Amino acid sequence: MKKKTSKYTLRLLILASSWLLCLASGWSQQVHKAVPAQKKAEEKKAAEEHVPLYQGLSLEWEIAGLGSYLLGSDILNSEIALRANLKNRFLPVVEIGYGKADAINDGNDLHYKTSAPYFRIGADYNIFHKKTHLPGYIYAGLRYGMSSFTYDVSGPDMTDPNYGEVNVVPYAYSGLKSNASWVEGVFGLKVKIYKGFCMGWSVRYKMRLSIKGHENSIPWYVPGFGKNAGSSFNLMYNLIYNLPF
Repeated sequence: MKKKTSKYTLRLLILASSWLLCLASGWSQQVHKAVPAQKKAEEKKAAEEHVPLYQGLSLEWEIAGLGSYLLGSDILNSEIALRANLKNRFLPVVEIGYGKADAINDGNDLHYKTSAPYFRIGADYNIFHKKTHLPGYIYAGLRYGMSSFTYDVSGPDMTDPNYGEVNVVPYAYSGLKSNASWVEGVFGLKVKIYKGFCMGWSVRYKMRLSIKGHENSIPWYVPGFGKNAGSSFNLMYNLIYNLPF
């Protein structure tokens, strides 16, 4: 009986030892698999943390507005931008431009004329900042814009409804001062084409914040914003040069 008991005990010990060995082996394999993955994640995080803050400056020239004007548009819009690259992720930017309009409204024969500089400031976020092997990136951002300008407006003479042609009032105002401010949502793409030269395009949704009008007229066109409305979309095309410092 003792021999049988000792045999059963020996078998149980062997089975328990085998089970423990299998469990230990499986746990060891999981640890070996987890360690490289964890190490890889730590190395990736360290690489991201050690990306230098300053990644360069770029100079950009918007040409779509100029091209439209050369093709016969009554509106000229041209601008340059200086953009910084911080950690290949954050892209603060300053935009300075010039807007001009000399147009006649076919519906009411009103002639509107203005020209003035405008200014924007904002920042973009590089959505593809982790994909450094790509020749460009996609970004999204915000802008705050403002312009202070004067405008001239004139149109057909007005007649007093009570006196008819006896009392004719000319409709012509010049040097009317105005200012406007707005915000823009930006979504765009930048692609490298040759060494430091790049090109890109962006779609912008503009929303007017404020605009100053006058008793007898309101601005028809705002430099930098476009035709006076509550909101609008705009497509821009840029030639870009990454400065060598």
